[in-house]
Amino acid sequence: MSIEPITTNESGKPGEKKRGIYQILVEHLTGIFFPIINLITAASIIKSVLVILSTAGMLSRTDGIYRLFYAVSDGFFFFLPFYLAVAAAKQWKADPGIAMMIPCAMLYPDIVNFVEQNQEMAVFGIPVPHAVYQCGVIPVLLAVGLLCLVEKPCDRYISGKVRGFVKPVVCCLIVIPVTFLLFGPLGARIGDGLTSVFFSLYNRNPVLAGAFMGFVIQPMVVVGAHWSLVPICLGNIAANGYDVIMPLVGGAVYAQSGAALAVALLCKKDKKMKQAALQAAFTAGLGVSEPALYGVNVPLVRPMITACLSGAVGGAMVGMAGTQCMSFVFPSYLTCVAYVGPGFLTFLVSMAVCFVLALVLTLLQGKIIAVR
Repeated sequence: MSIEPITTNESGKPGEKKRGIYQILVEHLTGIFFPIINLITAASIIKSVLVILSTAGMLSRTDGIYRLFYAVSDGFFFFLPFYLAVAAAKQWKADPGIAMMIPCAMLYPDIVNFVEQNQEMAVFGIPVPHAVYQCGVIPVLLAVGLLCLVEKPCDRYISGKVRGFVKPVVCCLIVIPVTFLLFGPLGARIGDGLTSVFFSLYNRNPVLAGAFMGFVIQPMVVVGAHWSLVPICLGNIAANGYDVIMPLVGGAVYAQSGAALAVALLCKKDKKMKQAALQAAFTAGLGVSEPALYGVNVPLVRPMITACLSGAVGGAMVGMAGTQCMSFVFPSYLTCVAYVGPGFLTFLVSMAVCFVLALVLTLLQGKIIAVR
């Protein structure tokens, strides 16, 4: 691809790539997400079509066909940790069966109720922090990474006669508590911290707060931290009749679409990436950015940076206009009716601006890099 940087070898000669820590990390992330990117895209398209039909009044959310296919699309993202556990296990040479036991614990109904009902639980006398595990990415990847480390001594020191059933027990005894005590709450803590910074900025300068939220929202999606915003937005609507956070992040979604489309245009030889980028640009245009994030922009980094910068511009525009959301829906042109009111026109324009800006900036990066 022309958007990849030209690097040098140890002798300083151009044309040969020197693999650093970042390149290795990107290879692993690509190896994990590429096998399931088509599934992510398919689930996103199904969900987007349902939104279109329900918004147009052609289908009610109480209809059986809506509920059935919404279960397919939303259920995929709910159980995404299972797919990631298997993909990561294959990528890192861990046992896929043991890896699947991790999301089994994460998404077990009793654990889900523990989070939703704000219950208390302790492991080895240590309180377990609340965290949202459905749709999570970082916790399950960190857990499988730890599993790889734990498996090695198990394979070495546990007798082959009993390894088949002793190894899963030992791995679970170590990995599961660490996941719930450390890895799981990571995204929630990041989200809570960023939310606190946002409200501190918003009270002083809505424009600066909008730029901040527009920049960080998509990285928050990557680590699963964006779910910490949901109860806050719902609480704002219940208490005040409107929310100011959701309008700020609409442009960031379309910035991901623009950056992904630029990647597709820059791809000349890598047909697989070109197809993935086109699909990602389309689904992000419908308001679902996960395919663009996981399959294209995050692994390539530069498109992600330009998308975040473009999202900051859109967030600043909306913050200046004071746009409000009257009901909780994720922002897109398909759901814009929920944003009718003060600053509505600016909200619509901001999404178009973010798309074009990310598209142009990413194309410029690719051309500049290719010339070097």
